[in-house]
Amino acid sequence: MKKNQSSASAMGVAAFRAIEATRPEAERICYDPYARAFVPGIVYFFMKHLFVDTGLYERMARGSMAFIILRERYFDDFLRACLSEGLDQVVILGVGFDTRAYRIPGIGKTRVFEIDHPATQEVKLKKLNKIIDPLPGHVTFVPVDFNTQNLGERLQSSGYNEKGRTLFIWQGVTYFLTAEAVDHTLGFIANHSGPGSAVIFDYFYKEVLHDPNRKEGKNLRRAAKMTGEEYLFGIDRSQVGAFLNQRGFCDVRNVTLEDLRRRYFTGPNAGRVVPDGIAIVSARVNKDGDTSCAL
Repeated sequence: MKKNQSSASAMGVAAFRAIEATRPEAERICYDPYARAFVPGIVYFFMKHLFVDTGLYERMARGSMAFIILRERYFDDFLRACLSEGLDQVVILGVGFDTRAYRIPGIGKTRVFEIDHPATQEVKLKKLNKIIDPLPGHVTFVPVDFNTQNLGERLQSSGYNEKGRTLFIWQGVTYFLTAEAVDHTLGFIANHSGPGSAVIFDYFYKEVLHDPNRKEGKNLRRAAKMTGEEYLFGIDRSQVGAFLNQRGFCDVRNVTLEDLRRRYFTGPNAGRVVPDGIAIVSARVNKDGDTSCAL
């Protein structure tokens, strides 16, 4: 992403959520009533009517829209479960045009920190001010460039309580970061959050990013050219448990898109396909010194 340009991928993801919201209630997988407001009319028209409805996008990037919709639903369900167990804070890293802070029941009882690149956050705030007035007091906006600024310093100067039970939501971000930036962020989460804190994020398998002969990798490189956002980071397949254990986490739970397809794509959605090479993982911050937790 260019320095002063908002995220093109954030707009694309919002457009897919908006399109899914138009499906009948009994058929849609996720529902975001605010998503449409973040997508310019001409962009929405082209994406829905010329790419999605015609099947062109599915032929270009098979399963990609299904991945976005499944990811949205799973993250929503995970957040709801954590809220039911009790949370002090929710930190949404690289929030983009995510609207969970405004649409998930019960989240208003927590403190929510929305973290993102300044350019994207500026665009989001302009849109939010038009559709939600006044903005809720439980949300704090924190502009951060993950590759150049210190997350901890920015959060702590914004009122973050490092002793609070916190859920860190990191959706659609890790693969755009350097390995060092990923490590720094995970290090902050592991060392500066209270007992019971957790993180959830999606990631690409490393071999998908680096094997030039894999179809999934070719699709990613094509997408990168379209959005101007380079894919950088991945984790070796089947190694995410060890990866997170070594960085101070336990109770690692990894789900593949095939797992989610079986869980959510039933009835009229049974025919929807998902891509390979992507997974979602959640883990609890290890505050007891127990490094034996594994997948």
